[in-house]
Amino acid sequence: MSPSTEISVVEVEAAAPATICMGCWDQMKVPVPIRGPFSVPFRVFGITQSKMNPNICTICERAFRRVKKGSHFTQDATILFSDIRGYTQLSETIDPVELAQVVSEFQDQCAASIWARNGIVNKQMGDGLMAIFNFPIKATEHTQRAVEAGLDIQRRCKTSLAQLSDRFALPHGRLGVGVGIHTGPVEIGEFSKVRSDFTAIGGVVNMAARLEGCAGAGEIVLSPQAAERVPELVERATERQVNLKGIADPVNAVILGG
Repeated sequence: MSPSTEISVVEVEAAAPATICMGCWDQMKVPVPIRGPFSVPFRVFGITQSKMNPNICTICERAFRRVKKGSHFTQDATILFSDIRGYTQLSETIDPVELAQVVSEFQDQCAASIWARNGIVNKQMGDGLMAIFNFPIKATEHTQRAVEAGLDIQRRCKTSLAQLSDRFALPHGRLGVGVGIHTGPVEIGEFSKVRSDFTAIGGVVNMAARLEGCAGAGEIVLSPQAAERVPELVERATERQVNLKGIADPVNAVILGG
């Protein structure tokens, strides 16, 4: 990627690479090797590091029913959505190959921020993604980790997206990242007979997606429930009442950045 399109990286302390699958250990207390010589026999049988997080293995993705003894279950978790603000106008301005490089680098930097805090990148949707914190790797402070990941995503991407805005003189506002975060009980499981990968569904997921949809460039929009769990991180935040599609009552969202 050329220097003009590369998304800058701010170094953060990453989680140390695990030698066993942290998901299998947390969920079943089974030490499945994913690095080192003991992992070689497992790789022969197709058990490798997951693309959702390199510290979990493909058992967590593909053997959900066997691991959890059912097709789905309820879990307290924090959900993060993120995407590039101004992406549509950018896509109409630059070459598709260059656009693909920008999106790829954005996804990589988001993943690095999420993995460093033991979250998983559950879905990638073009210039956006969905992350889950507190499954399959357990974390009592999962909301804090999600908010810190959101802040790190903003730090990583701010400068280079601003440079792209200046370079292409985009007419309808500057490029940036929008993040939405909500926390609470979600239903995690396999909900398709065609695909076996697990995901999360429910009102908490919908709320997080709607909050991300109303986030401006550079903003992290938290639900009141998420903000209550991380008082030390929202001391300087502002509040904004937002009307969200599919949500009956206005939400007093808590805004970081912007």
